[in-house]
Amino acid sequence: MSGQSITDRIAAAQHSMTGSAISKAVCKATTHEVSGPKKKHLDYLIHCTNEMNVNIPQLADTLFERTANSSWVVVFKALITTHHLMMYGNERFIQYLASRNTLFNLNNFLDKGALQGYDMSTFIRRYSRYLNEKAMSYRLVAVDFTKMKRGCDVNVFFTLSPLSLTWSFFPHCTYHSPPLSSLQANPNELTNGVINSAFMLLFKDSIRLFAAYNEGVINLLEKYFDMKKNQCKEALDIYKKFLYRMTKLSEFLKVAEQIGIDQGDIPDLSQAPSSLLEALEQHLASLEGKKTKELNADTRWTS
Repeated sequence: MSGQSITDRIAAAQHSMTGSAISKAVCKATTHEVSGPKKKHLDYLIHCTNEMNVNIPQLADTLFERTANSSWVVVFKALITTHHLMMYGNERFIQYLASRNTLFNLNNFLDKGALQGYDMSTFIRRYSRYLNEKAMSYRLVAVDFTKMKRGCDVNVFFTLSPLSLTWSFFPHCTYHSPPLSSLQANPNELTNGVINSAFMLLFKDSIRLFAAYNEGVINLLEKYFDMKKNQCKEALDIYKKFLYRMTKLSEFLKVAEQIGIDQGDIPDLSQAPSSLLEALEQHLASLEGKKTKELNADTRWTS
């Protein structure tokens, strides 16, 4: 069935009778129709997060209830709607999610009875884990790194000391799974409007998270040669993980390019020359009192 199911219509009618406009909007955003949530319903829910008289826990709980549905379409759209509100809604929405001990418990979700049920259930399990991690990251540092403004004079990355950078910011910024790997989808698997909607949100998170991560690394490298030995060791490990993340992100951006995302929206991920990594390793080796020969032996052992 391509349109709203009878169940969807009955549920919407029930919410109309009880006067619950939010529940009705959630229901309409998460119908059985195999397409992404409609913009008008998402816009209404975003508006609700900005209204001080709206009960945010009730809104979130209504979305959680929709993930108890047996249909992959309904569950996937409930996750997409939640993600959309985390990105564009009032910050108090993600604050509430972060305050909860548990969010989505969909590790065993499986829709056996629908077309594409098995494939989409796999994506749902991965996607729900990413949203759980996104909320947990916010809980730990009270910052959504995908919302940090680039090039801002008060950017937190340019006011942090080396110690703060190595021990505070990066462990939580990198707590996220790389957003696009949360689906691990190739172009041939982006076969319907539901998964495409999730892909677009994850694409935007990926770009924003990379931008935040990149600015933090720039700041880290600027301070690297003034750090103490243990800080340098931590910073070097962070930089190596950053290079690995860049490689993985490049792979996922190829998928974005293949499905027609505008080239102007895809960042240039040209890497720093290998001589930079060598210089960082040499500096740490000098602090540890290692000779060049010992450093080369360590490099061969770890590569």
